[in-house]
Amino acid sequence: MRKISPSDLATFLAISHHRSFRKAAVELGVTPSALSHSLRSIEERLDIRLINRTTRSVALTEAGEQLFTRINPAFLDIEDALEDLNAFRGQPSGKLRINASRAAAKLVLLPIISRFLKVYSEVEVELVVDDALVDMVSAGFDAGVRFGEMIAADMIAVPVGPRHRFAVVGSPEHFERHPAPVSPQDLNHHPCIRYRFASGAFYRWEFEKGGIELEIEVQGSLTLGDQDLMLEAALNGAGLAYLFEEQVQTHISEGRLRRVLDEWCPYYPGFFLYYTSRRQLPTAMRAFVDFLKTENR
Repeated sequence: MRKISPSDLATFLAISHHRSFRKAAVELGVTPSALSHSLRSIEERLDIRLINRTTRSVALTEAGEQLFTRINPAFLDIEDALEDLNAFRGQPSGKLRINASRAAAKLVLLPIISRFLKVYSEVEVELVVDDALVDMVSAGFDAGVRFGEMIAADMIAVPVGPRHRFAVVGSPEHFERHPAPVSPQDLNHHPCIRYRFASGAFYRWEFEKGGIELEIEVQGSLTLGDQDLMLEAALNGAGLAYLFEEQVQTHISEGRLRRVLDEWCPYYPGFFLYYTSRRQLPTAMRAFVDFLKTENR
């Protein structure tokens, strides 16, 4: 076996993390074709295939999975060692990659990041908006932001922003054609705007009152995968929508939307920043976590 250098292993790790030659090439500052050539050279020197690639997918072979499992922790340790040097600087620095749902990014995270960067000008933040649940660590993110019930048990979670509440809303035009529901069960006979997750599953509307908890899989002729579009559809009279209270408050106060089932919509803990408990926090990440805790006081 001919010599394999740390830079060769870094090339393999970038492809393994992203499962994409294009995204890995952007990270490494090379072209996808140059990256593909580098991987072929590595595999030839090792005399073994590490990655199966087609025009549509990139997947690790069994040998590739074993190599990734063995060397990824070592490279994380090297990153942590380099990050430790930031303790000798007066100001935290470095890059943060955060994955968040669209609602989390818009309602709470982006304003907080903007305030954080005014204080910590040496830090760079990349915010990736993605409503699908991703493996944060394998995808190369430092942290993610989701609702508390969506966070794995082995993650550390820090509250982001205030508690949240949902609202069931429809346009005045909608209520001219349909009676207002008085209980969640009435939604079974109402045209609703449904939300489908990236996984393909429909979101079940959640309600609670007097210790009674209900989940309703509503019906309707319009299904969307974006809450901003759901709001526009509700304003256009397409049906009832289940949205964050913050998204619709102005429209309700100005008469463009009417709220129903208010007493069935309790407050929830809200969004959480989550990160792995299995490695030391980089100084930039530690600064961001401490900033969040200060904001939550």
